[in-house]
Amino acid sequence: MFQTFNVTARPEQGPPRLARLRETLAAEGLTGFIVPRADAHQGEYVAPHDERLQWLTGFTGSAGFCIVLPNVAGVFIDGRYRVQVKAQVDLAQYTPVPWPDVKPGDWLKDKLPGGGVVGFDAWLHTADEIAKIEAALEGTGVTLKPVANCVDAIWPDQPAPPQGKVIVHPLEFAGESSADKRARLAAELRMAGQASAVITLPDSISWLLNIRGSDVARNPVVHGFAILRDDGALTLFIDPAKLSDEVRAHLGDGVTLAAPAAFTAALTVLAGPVRVDRATAPLAVWHILEGAGVAAVAGQDPCLLPKARKNAAEIEGMRVAHLRDGAAMVEFLAWLDANAPGDLTEVDVVTALEGYRRATNSLREISFETICGSGPHGAIMHYRVTEETNRALASGELLVVDSGGQYPDGTTDITRTVALGQPPEEARAAFTRVLQGMIAISRVRWPKGLAGRDLDGFARYNLWLAGQDFDHGTGHGVGAYLSVHEGPQRLSRISEVPLEAGMILSNEPGYYREGAFGIRIENLVVVQPAPELPGADPRPMFSFETLTWVPIDRRLIDADALSRGEREWLNDYHAAVRAKIGPRVSDFARGWLEAATAPI
Repeated sequence: MFQTFNVTARPEQGPPRLARLRETLAAEGLTGFIVPRADAHQGEYVAPHDERLQWLTGFTGSAGFCIVLPNVAGVFIDGRYRVQVKAQVDLAQYTPVPWPDVKPGDWLKDKLPGGGVVGFDAWLHTADEIAKIEAALEGTGVTLKPVANCVDAIWPDQPAPPQGKVIVHPLEFAGESSADKRARLAAELRMAGQASAVITLPDSISWLLNIRGSDVARNPVVHGFAILRDDGALTLFIDPAKLSDEVRAHLGDGVTLAAPAAFTAALTVLAGPVRVDRATAPLAVWHILEGAGVAAVAGQDPCLLPKARKNAAEIEGMRVAHLRDGAAMVEFLAWLDANAPGDLTEVDVVTALEGYRRATNSLREISFETICGSGPHGAIMHYRVTEETNRALASGELLVVDSGGQYPDGTTDITRTVALGQPPEEARAAFTRVLQGMIAISRVRWPKGLAGRDLDGFARYNLWLAGQDFDHGTGHGVGAYLSVHEGPQRLSRISEVPLEAGMILSNEPGYYREGAFGIRIENLVVVQPAPELPGADPRPMFSFETLTWVPIDRRLIDADALSRGEREWLNDYHAAVRAKIGPRVSDFARGWLEAATAPI
């Protein structure tokens, strides 16, 4: 199996490691040190070599950081992890800090009224990130200092950097050759008067060169650094052991290969101006360029928006992948209904689901650790079942299953909440409100130029009317056989990136009651020009095309609470699921599907 259920970190390991880190800081003359989740490539998911936050604290979430001071160690976590963190860290030694409500600069001002020097590894933080903290600390006597990584210094068995093999991503799925992509982006550099651009994001490099890798579990990306020049030539800094002869031939003469250790020296001899993304590139890159007198200019990673705007081949690949994945999900849900709650546990459910995806003979990886939470575990938004936390499914509870697959032609991400026996009425009411929010996003039309923050409230409206909400964004961007979380597009109250045709996002409102139940319903959608309407204004508008085709549990829906339009959307969606998925599943699953998609 791809997923395992071993315990990856224990709270009791944190205190002795924290004590050793504090000894190191004192010896280095530092008051504190910042330990981020990120690696030098700023990916959401990191290799074991870079799991510094987890190693030090026990916290395994995909976002957050720790600031270690002499008398307090704050673990900064967002709304997705405020339940999880309490079970994973030693609360006598580590203090959860609600972030971004509490910002690191403000926290440091409060904890260090007499000033101090806080160290950080400039390869693990972006220029924007450090600048925001420094601005908040101005005039306080607290300063930030780039230093060698203090966690690495005390981690005796730190794993080696990843050595995942690289493969070619075929043109039939990429839709555009690497040479054409590089020429297109080089033309943008010339128009901007920039001689080159530094690219550090793994998914950007993978997309630009039409390659995929295995340096990070669950995400088929390649670790490396790249410098793209204004003539389309590119230097890729990567361990040569990762590259086969086939990959080298695919990269061609326009791509020069160099070892990662040569990256720093290569930066020092560049002719400026050099574009560097302040939001994604390590601050160390800026320091190296400035130290060498190379002119650097702030600019977005040139791959971000082109990668987000999927072409026709990528969108078609995603459609096909979702039909395949939808059939696996229907087989799984039919099996679950025939067996649950019975003697099943959360581990049994995760194992069975991966088995159905594997049976497609196309699964290359799961796209993230399956979130399978029954009863109170469903309220832990990113719950990962382990051998210790595994619990039996029980009648009268809800089961949240958030999962996905990595296929050669696309990436999937789907959440379904399932009733185990007769659900509580309060859960049905909340589920219906969540469903109404998901339907609202599915149906919405909006004028060109609006961003995710302009749509996010549609998903929350019915929850707000009931005095309820959820502490995560409504949706994230998704890559095409790339990272399941992809920027810069998001459906979120903080996202200012205008939505454009071809962008793929998740549509996943939820509701969570700590200690009782969780609810989330998720489909993937792609932005498209909105169909014409009689009498509409002559203005460009967008809408969403749904990619995910799996039934929504009718047992959890209060049909009387739905409007006529919501009811029609649900019935039409279920009819489409029946038509698209029915021919792809077994006779047993098809019978289950007929009942699960009956009109309401």
